[in-house]
Amino acid sequence: MLLWTARILRAHQARWKRAVHLSMTLIALAGTSSAQPITVQDAFDRSVSLPAPPQRIVPIFASNVEIVASLGLADRIVGIESYTRYPPEVLDRPLVGGRLGFSVDAVVGLQPDLVVVTPSRQAANQLIDPMERLGIPIVVLLQRSVDEILSNIRLIAEIAGIQERGAEVTGRLQGRIDRLRQKLEGKKLPTATMITGRLGNGLMLVERPESYTADAMMMAGTRRAFANTGVIAQVSPEAILKADPDVLLFAGSDKDMKELIARPGWSDMRAVRAGRAYTVNRAELLIPGPRTFAGVEKLAAVLHPPVILDAPAAKP
Repeated sequence: MLLWTARILRAHQARWKRAVHLSMTLIALAGTSSAQPITVQDAFDRSVSLPAPPQRIVPIFASNVEIVASLGLADRIVGIESYTRYPPEVLDRPLVGGRLGFSVDAVVGLQPDLVVVTPSRQAANQLIDPMERLGIPIVVLLQRSVDEILSNIRLIAEIAGIQERGAEVTGRLQGRIDRLRQKLEGKKLPTATMITGRLGNGLMLVERPESYTADAMMMAGTRRAFANTGVIAQVSPEAILKADPDVLLFAGSDKDMKELIARPGWSDMRAVRAGRAYTVNRAELLIPGPRTFAGVEKLAAVLHPPVILDAPAAKP
């Protein structure tokens, strides 16, 4: 945590109040009827109030950027963090942090009237307290399931005063999942595990139970091969071989997957013997945002080819 002196805090508070005053003046001059105070509850059960719909948003993490942009608010995004890769129209925004943490000064310097964070890489710990002390609204989102992604889109739409647009966006996404669920009804569900990364100590990262990635896999028509192993994310290669899934999913490149399954013992895995080892798109299944729904459809198309889907099938 950064140490904040009273003088620095007062300077930032004065600067932010001037920015809010200017924003409110511009809204009033534009005759906007939606400039009403807004109060919401975020994922930490915090009550967050805004004097008017935000015009300068700093969404921390790619997932939050994509949620804001999906609502047609990309032009309101004034800052991002270094791992943001999508959508392309926001990639020229100033950076406020990355692998080593997040800069309160960089965030405040952009004069945001809303900061959106997720409690990963210490973002919530580093930013909530100073933003609250400066009077800058900050909202925390969690993404533990596909349904929670929809809830987050609706929440941001409510904050932005565009509830109808939020309902349209989430309605379309929910409709895709509902149609897919109907088409998969009665299908035999293969067991699967997804390797999401590899560590230097030889362990491998797999989808965690009660996570949006595991939820997306099940929506695509699978059963988790590690269903009874508890809350784990790091496993040994031997544990994956012992689980012997019907389907092996690899969130990475074809080259890296082929190198992995060429190792001793992997050719004996049921999924490899059956030719059911597939690469999947990391952006679609490891970033909990609107693109996750396309990832679910593409994965279902690979696992259940006869199913006619709304999105093109991923290439095995």
